[in-house]
Amino acid sequence: MTIGRRIQQSKLVRAILSMALPALLLYAYSEGPEARHTAAPGDDPLACSTAGCHTGTPLNGGGGNVAVNFPNGLTYTPGIPQTFGIVVTDARARVYGFQMTARLESNLTNGQAGDFTAGAQQFVLCDDNTNVRTPTRPCPGNAPVQFIEHNSPFQTNTISVLWTPPSTDVGNIHIYVAANAANGDGNNTGDHIYTASYVLTPQGAAPTIASVVSASAFNPNAGLASGTWLEMYGSGLSATTRSWAGGDFIGVGAPTSLDGVRVTINGIPAFVDYVSPGQVNILAPDDSTTGAAVPVQLINGTVQSNVVTMPKTAVAPALLAPPSFNVGGHQWVVAQFPDQTFVGRPGLIDGLNSRAALPGDIITIYGIGFGPVIPATPVGVIASGSTGLLNQANFRFGGVPAAVVYAGLAPSAVGLYQFNVTVPNIAPGDVALTVEAGGVIVNQNLFITVGQ
Repeated sequence: MTIGRRIQQSKLVRAILSMALPALLLYAYSEGPEARHTAAPGDDPLACSTAGCHTGTPLNGGGGNVAVNFPNGLTYTPGIPQTFGIVVTDARARVYGFQMTARLESNLTNGQAGDFTAGAQQFVLCDDNTNVRTPTRPCPGNAPVQFIEHNSPFQTNTISVLWTPPSTDVGNIHIYVAANAANGDGNNTGDHIYTASYVLTPQGAAPTIASVVSASAFNPNAGLASGTWLEMYGSGLSATTRSWAGGDFIGVGAPTSLDGVRVTINGIPAFVDYVSPGQVNILAPDDSTTGAAVPVQLINGTVQSNVVTMPKTAVAPALLAPPSFNVGGHQWVVAQFPDQTFVGRPGLIDGLNSRAALPGDIITIYGIGFGPVIPATPVGVIASGSTGLLNQANFRFGGVPAAVVYAGLAPSAVGLYQFNVTVPNIAPGDVALTVEAGGVIVNQNLFITVGQ
């Protein structure tokens, strides 16, 4: 066995080494071969199974093979590094070597595609067999094609190679690899050379998260807590646009993936309600972790977005009060009577029936982010039956406490809280509504109309 022969040695030197240092024969030609030994177009079609390299067994005739594992499948994302896993399979091999190159489909002979970064026991040889590429020293313009290879034999049949594709979509890219499964007998005969090639297609730019906020129909500034709703904004977040449907649920459990789009918060899958290229809506999963910088990331297919961080608290309460209910200089809370009529002055919102609430009326108000309930109900399931809020919610109309008849999850909904509240006996008018739960005051400036 010898692994390649980039450095020629005279017969005399080899004779001396064979007599004086037989143990070194294992590594006599331990560096990889000269450039152009991958069997790619323009390379030696026999790779290194030729005279002066390795002889005695035809190319790919040793009963084994070489394969490459691609973490993102046969795709690449412009500018996003990926690590290939070369696996050499051969029953007789004792040590292993390789050479790999990446070529543009538009120029398979001389079109270098991206850049290799040498790892342990590796170097990147330029096409002129003289220059060695480093992160600060590219290959020269007259020898742009790169060949990453071993500079000492590997004792393992699995070799990792780091490659960064071009920063823009250049079309298909071809990966060529040649591997030496060496028998360790100290010469160039009896070793097995295997080759393989693959075509990577561009997947497009990686998804980018620009911002993540609490559900804007409630309060975009409410923050992150387990079981609250979030809106993610960015680009390339999804290839489709839709909301979840009944078929996406597993029993009563909401989906954590929608058309291949997933989101993790602190590494835990969130529940995905809506996807589109520019916005994704998610329900934060159960997780006791709180802190100033909890990571949030989206995965579209196999491509990961950037990571953004958010402060996370135990509760992040907010009440339903969308921008459409911001009328006449006031942000009105969405509240309804049992007959579904909205609370508010008649004609407050175009197209909605509304009337003022009277003292003693029981009205329903909805919220998110109010925390755990009793009996314990996992986040991300369709609520059923009655539950009770673990953190007591206190409602005040114009500073006057109101009796809360029900405070828990809204039945048949996911991640939504329902509050049935009795309007206190106060003077009529447009009054401020304040709410506190778990020691946290809802940070919304809300109003509701009380009549007489």
